[in-house]
Amino acid sequence: MGWGQRILRWLAALALLPVDVGMTWALALVVRDSVGALHFWVPLSLGIALWLLVYNTMPRPMWLYVFGHELTHALCAWCFGAKVQGFRVGRGGGEVRVSKSNTLIALGPYFLPIYAILWTLASLGVRIWLGRPDWLLPVFHVGLGFTYAFHVTMTAVILRVRQPDLVGEGFLFSAVVIWFGNVLVPLIALPALGAVGDVPEALRLAAWKTIDVFRFLGRAW
Repeated sequence: MGWGQRILRWLAALALLPVDVGMTWALALVVRDSVGALHFWVPLSLGIALWLLVYNTMPRPMWLYVFGHELTHALCAWCFGAKVQGFRVGRGGGEVRVSKSNTLIALGPYFLPIYAILWTLASLGVRIWLGRPDWLLPVFHVGLGFTYAFHVTMTAVILRVRQPDLVGEGFLFSAVVIWFGNVLVPLIALPALGAVGDVPEALRLAAWKTIDVFRFLGRAW
């Protein structure tokens, strides 16, 4: 990466920081407004607790995380029209070789909870197949909490190690993009899953709170 590109990424990261703050502010408000949705939060919290129990009492399933990490790289590459030329997962790590890359291909695994997404798709398929049984929704929420907590904790673990993906994109730029993605996913997911409001409303709130952050910075400047 040349100096010109490095400078552009630093400027992009600085410009995106207020957006991250505004979106985090909006997410906090969405979570606050959703606390009454006990049908959602109780089983979700149970799933999170189950994963934390596994995380703290059993060996960490790094191979499973690495497989999901590299699979996310591959799926993001396919979405952008790139060809996957190699896929390797082992106990010491993994690697995906693609014909081209970009920021989302490189950083997607750090904010896209692949197992939570796969669990959601599988649950949707079961719901269509069985005709919306009453027991499926709490089971889905438990599994969602388990898989999402898996993503958060294992991503935190892997980020403690120097990651080539972040080196290639630049640490500050990568951190800001990963922050953005990890806020955007629950900001969309909470209303989409029926916990509170709707997705356009949540995105409008994020836009207004981001504007408020820029206004504050403008006055402070």
